[in-house]
Amino acid sequence: MTSDNETIRWPTNLDRAAIGRRLVQVREAARSAGLAELAALFAGVETMAPAQIAASVVGGLAWLEERPEHEAITKQLQMVALNLKNLKQP
Repeated sequence: MTSDNETIRWPTNLDRAAIGRRLVQVREAARSAGLAELAALFAGVETMAPAQIAASVVGGLAWLEERPEHEAITKQLQMVALNLKNLKQP
């Protein structure tokens, strides 16, 4: 995902495809970290409706709230959360 020393740019113009790519990265990072419950929130994200994506992002952020050791994944979800307004039905 990201390095501890990396500065994250916070784009607020991610389209649906970019949001989907980031969430696939989140899913894979969660799997690699042994976070099956978090990864499951993003199973099938490629075909989810916008409301489902939004619910998964919010749920993922809530799940990570008590897990500061997964800051890189949290930052990616925060970035996506800022862009949820850009989601449109495919």
